[in-house]
Amino acid sequence: MKQTIQLRLGQQLTMTPQLQQAIKLLQLSTLDLQREIQEALESNLMLESADEAEAEVDAGDEANRHAQDAQVDSEVRPEQASMPEELPVDSYWSDTYDSYTAGGTGAGSGASEGAAELDTLAQHSRPQTLHDHLEWQLNLSRLQPRDRVIAEALLDAIDANGYLRSDIDELVEAIADPDAIGDEAVEPDEVEAVLHRIQAFDPPGVGARNLRECLSLQLRYLPTDQPYRGEALAICEHHFAALSRNDLDELRRHTKLAPELLREALALIRSMHPRPGSLVADIRPEYVIPDVVVQKRNGSWTVELNPETTPRLRVNPGYLKLIRRADDGPDNSCLKTHLQEARWFIKSLASRNDTVLRVATKIVELQQNFFDYGEEAMRPLVLRDVADSLELHESTVSRVTTQKYMHTPRGTFEFKYFFSSHVNTASGGECSSTAIRAFIRKLVAAETPSKPLSDNKIAGILTEQGINVARRTVAKYREAMGIPPSNERKRLA
Repeated sequence: MKQTIQLRLGQQLTMTPQLQQAIKLLQLSTLDLQREIQEALESNLMLESADEAEAEVDAGDEANRHAQDAQVDSEVRPEQASMPEELPVDSYWSDTYDSYTAGGTGAGSGASEGAAELDTLAQHSRPQTLHDHLEWQLNLSRLQPRDRVIAEALLDAIDANGYLRSDIDELVEAIADPDAIGDEAVEPDEVEAVLHRIQAFDPPGVGARNLRECLSLQLRYLPTDQPYRGEALAICEHHFAALSRNDLDELRRHTKLAPELLREALALIRSMHPRPGSLVADIRPEYVIPDVVVQKRNGSWTVELNPETTPRLRVNPGYLKLIRRADDGPDNSCLKTHLQEARWFIKSLASRNDTVLRVATKIVELQQNFFDYGEEAMRPLVLRDVADSLELHESTVSRVTTQKYMHTPRGTFEFKYFFSSHVNTASGGECSSTAIRAFIRKLVAAETPSKPLSDNKIAGILTEQGINVARRTVAKYREAMGIPPSNERKRLA
């Protein structure tokens, strides 16, 4: 094959490292952005926080002033500048020396000040799970080694909601430790007996195999003199099928209870927790830091960046003076590289903040009725509407609205919350799906408990208000909001 040289003319779109960095910063959430800024401050010696730099200057002046005061004190009262050789016998160590622990062992003011401090080591503990809580109670129980092996197998089969997800026969086959249980095989009756011990643990209802057993265990845990306890327990044990269907007529016919008594018994059952394990699980909260703050000033809505999420960065003036233009040494080249990276990072961060502020301002402008009147006044909005108004690409608006939050007088919302599809109205206009959900929620809240509104009835009411929506659409929105169907919402009057 003969080698030849050919000349071709073409166009190719490439992303520079600066553009890649700007896109990366644009799609980061507030917490991720703070982490990215901290990594940049640690890796780039030319980059520094303007707030910290000003604080260091103030701290330097404060340190010089304290040094001068200490020198004056040592000259005026030299006997207090040295450590006493012997401590008084009626004092504690914490009265003279500071302790690193929070509790302290000192008395008087030293002990009270130590107790008021936080134990920093305790803040990094692992969240407690349901398995940890049950295992702690198991360690306090006096069980034989054979029963303890069975109990540990049962704890491993309990899920995070507190339900036993394995059959007794499966557990019998799984328990096969001859050193702990001996040569005699484990019988199902033994597993049942140990299971009853575990079902007496906290929280009430743990270790149940189904919802019926879970509710019954919680009702048995109540005091015997609890009003309507017996009626509620009888309903759960003997009429659970009708209870699950919320068939009030069948419950009234089989239980022979008066309407008032039946209503109180059902209210007691509904007060039980269907997932008892979630009451124990220590789930750490996920904090949301808003990117922008919306406030109403002088009759108009204003949008401002959250100052806590936009730290001020600058180039270190001390290192900037060390750069020599004509020097190509390794040290000077390193400083120049860091300087260029620091300037691009500051520019990319400023571009991100400007884009976020522009998009947030446009959203508030287009959804002004929502801020004035609530969810029912939400207008349909898509990414293209904001992109065309700001002359941005839809992908840019999508990155800005992802994991970005807005703090408003009506609550904290993600930017994407203000974008929704639409449904045509009888007048030829459009209604937002968010507004339809608000209408459905309002109708369900105002319905008669004994005669709840069906999906078809809700669709008819919305049609009378000029919103053309089908029954299937109402059912879809209702299920998305976690609202049960009409037969499950039915209550005794």
